[in-house]
Amino acid sequence: MAEERITEVETPSGNTHTTHTVVESGGSGGSGWLIAIVLILAVLVGGYFLMQSTNASANKDNAIAGAAQDVGDAANKVGDAAQDAVKKIDDGK
Repeated sequence: MAEERITEVETPSGNTHTTHTVVESGGSGGSGWLIAIVLILAVLVGGYFLMQSTNASANKDNAIAGAAQDVGDAANKVGDAAQDAVKKIDDGK
């Protein structure tokens, strides 16, 4: 809201000078809410991207663990095959 101030000054010689001043009050009604909404949106977007990076990291860790399990299973199969081969050689003597 604006306030208009009118000041009249009379000099010793009798001349009158009038000054008009418009003063606007610093109402923060709209701008304060706008800043708050922008900050909340920034926090939400940041949280979303943080969650996405956490999920990606967990998925990567799960994939590595799955691959390690597959390698371990393959090694067990190779070991079993080697033992079977040794048994067949021993049985053939």
